[in-house]
Amino acid sequence: MKFILLLSLIGFCWAQYDPHTTDGRTAIVHLFEWRWVDIAKECERYLAPNDNKCNGEISNYNDAYQVRNCRLSGLLDLALEKDYVRTKVADYMNHLIDIGVAGFRLDAAKHMWPGDIKAVLDKLHNLNTKWFSQGSRPFIFQEVIDLGGEAIKGSEYFGNGRVTEFKFGAKLGTVIRKWNGEKMSYLKNWGEGWGLVPSDRALVFVDNHDNQRGHGAGGASILTFWDARMYKMAVGFMLAHPYGFTRVMSSYRWNRNFQNGKDQNDWIGPPNNNGVTKEVTINADTTCGNDWVCEHRWRQIRNMVAFRNVVNGQPFANWWDNGSNQVAFGRGNRGFIVFNNDDWALSTTLQTGLPAGTYCDVISGDKVDGNCTGLRVNVGSDGKAHFSISNSAEDPFIAIHADSKL
Repeated sequence: MKFILLLSLIGFCWAQYDPHTTDGRTAIVHLFEWRWVDIAKECERYLAPNDNKCNGEISNYNDAYQVRNCRLSGLLDLALEKDYVRTKVADYMNHLIDIGVAGFRLDAAKHMWPGDIKAVLDKLHNLNTKWFSQGSRPFIFQEVIDLGGEAIKGSEYFGNGRVTEFKFGAKLGTVIRKWNGEKMSYLKNWGEGWGLVPSDRALVFVDNHDNQRGHGAGGASILTFWDARMYKMAVGFMLAHPYGFTRVMSSYRWNRNFQNGKDQNDWIGPPNNNGVTKEVTINADTTCGNDWVCEHRWRQIRNMVAFRNVVNGQPFANWWDNGSNQVAFGRGNRGFIVFNNDDWALSTTLQTGLPAGTYCDVISGDKVDGNCTGLRVNVGSDGKAHFSISNSAEDPFIAIHADSKL
């Protein structure tokens, strides 16, 4: 049995399924292997000002080491030692709650049975009854690898909290890559219609720290920052679509060395000097240095997090497709997004559902002081707008929303 706790700094409202992030924020960021001091800086200088409200999922394996091991020397099958571990984990979580941690990721599949997690949460309840008043619980999501053929099912863990939906990234990657005859037009019923877990039980992501290296679940279809053009489309689709609670990955680069199709360097840790993790430096163009990728800082992803916040609670609407890989959909009257993943240009007039006006495309640019640094989209009094997207565009999608209106 192994416990890995990743702390989700997501505010101070408590529920095991709904994170209730403050100010309508709707995504968390996985700042993988960042130093604590850099996390604190990023919360103040970037995440909070750019619609994340410091909703960061962070990992610190050193702090979790004693919780994971507990020096039980392999005796975890005995009831007494199981209870000891559960008590230690609950006590650790309780201390974290006291310093402001609002949610937890539990590495569940293959290491923790649903009953083990429930037992830990029950002990946490007894330790900190004030946070469990009126039936509330900390936000919990559990890493369960269930691609459909495993003995362990994600549904077994629903009673404790949300589960990671690994089929999300695997299937979406196959569609964006156009493998196996898949087309974006097939995404009209994305979500439960594709065999994914119920939306209100899903924690979704395009990639994570394991499968971006070929580990864990998903296989070769997983899109990562190495496939930047397709990756931005996949993350854009995830953040625009209402399914699940979303997590954005923030990675680091390493020198890949493929031999016989396998990266021999997939084990390499974060950028470091003699074993000391490097600072996350910020370049003049707001990207990261020192080999930190910082996908959450990419304009397209940063602005799609804002898009998701703006359209939060609005229904999936105004779907359009060309029967191939050009698709579009809206979120009520608050946002609209168009993709061209075909090998030919898109040029068509579509119903956006938005009020009349001129909007700034938040993929190609930003709304700054009432002006737009990217493309402008004119929506008529009938809610329709004309969209043109070249198949060779660096970012072959356009997104507009209520707050990008000029």
